[in-house]
Amino acid sequence: MQTNFSLAQLADAAIRDSEQILRKCVHCGFCTATCPTYTILGDELDSPRGRIYQIKDMLEKGGPPPDSTVKHIDRCLSCLSCMTTCPSGVHYMHLVDHARAHIEATHSRPPADRAVRDLIARVLPNPRLFRLALLGASLGASLGRPFRAMLPKRLSAMLALTPSSVPAPSYSDRPGVHPAEGPRRKRVALLIGCAQQVLAPQINEATIRLLTRHGVEVVVSKGADCCGALTHHMGKEELAHAAAKKTIDAWMKEIEGGGLDAIVINASGCGTSVKDYGHMFREDAAYAAKAARVAGLARDVTELMDEIGLARPVVETGQAVAYHSACSMQHGQRIKEPPRALLRAAGFLVKEIPDAHLCCGSAGTYNMLQPELAGELRTRKVAAIESTQAQAVAAGNLGCITQIAGGTGLPVVHTVELLDWATGGPMPEALAGRAAFRQGTVQAA
Repeated sequence: MQTNFSLAQLADAAIRDSEQILRKCVHCGFCTATCPTYTILGDELDSPRGRIYQIKDMLEKGGPPPDSTVKHIDRCLSCLSCMTTCPSGVHYMHLVDHARAHIEATHSRPPADRAVRDLIARVLPNPRLFRLALLGASLGASLGRPFRAMLPKRLSAMLALTPSSVPAPSYSDRPGVHPAEGPRRKRVALLIGCAQQVLAPQINEATIRLLTRHGVEVVVSKGADCCGALTHHMGKEELAHAAAKKTIDAWMKEIEGGGLDAIVINASGCGTSVKDYGHMFREDAAYAAKAARVAGLARDVTELMDEIGLARPVVETGQAVAYHSACSMQHGQRIKEPPRALLRAAGFLVKEIPDAHLCCGSAGTYNMLQPELAGELRTRKVAAIESTQAQAVAAGNLGCITQIAGGTGLPVVHTVELLDWATGGPMPEALAGRAAFRQGTVQAA
């Protein structure tokens, strides 16, 4: 693709990087076949190729973009399916992130839109505020659909995602060291996540049990809870960088102190962002080296467990489990086989989901900001999952778990919960009472 940036514009590192990305695009259109929004809307402007043209025009002209461009960029899920499909290596993730930062810096959104976005950006990454907000929202959610129908669509969508009860704070939230069982094989730091520690502390608890059972010492560092991904993908770079720097500093203390063999992440959306810290801070003299070092240590929990090897199961499993590979897992991090191999090693029958490359509609804050499109994508994803006749769904990202669970009666659990249960941990609460999961134990190795 030919570009027309001025020399003054190219003096900016972000523009230089985006120009190189734009020049790789050869207009082939392969990306349109795998883009969820194009699949639904059939509009070229809601395809990766169409958005690339709009981003090019916006960045070349500078200044505030037209409302139409903002609309089509906002509709992008950042699922990155287009990057998996692209034969030319167009790094769409960095391009659309730059576009969103430009929109945030130059475009004046309507007051209601701005207020909702600011609320999400301030509350969700802050565990204390998020917990308080959920307690209040649970009251509104309890009033049911008639009450939600009277609210604006976005607020109604937020209430629909609110759990019926908020879990109590967990021991896994607290900074500290969880010793390995038996000889220590590795020492790792665990990202406990901002929203995840509030909504689903059982995921971190299962991760800690699974890792320590396999000889891994797990460190939960003070200050390392939010990776900045949520605000980064909203274009709010100042908030995102502040959160990421706080987390980087916390991990660097561990790296330079007791040392770390890896930084383990059990939310693939967070993992994609942490692995990209080197790029995020490439122009920051104070953080470039530290960010790159942290990014180099980042591993999804299934990557690390695949390397270590799963212990022999002590529970009779064998149930059919549909594995949902989050977009951030399969497209962002290109991790495909390890989660499936681990589930099979744990004794489960892994079912492949038709059209697995298509997003479920969660996409960070997407199901709150674009509820209608997110709802259509969830309906399609749930239909594909249920066609497998699986008895449960496994996924490696909390956003996907929440989104899919809202549309199906099947239990939806994190992959590590199943691995933990199979190797000696408690049965995941979502499976309790399910006839298919009333199994006995087997002789431990």
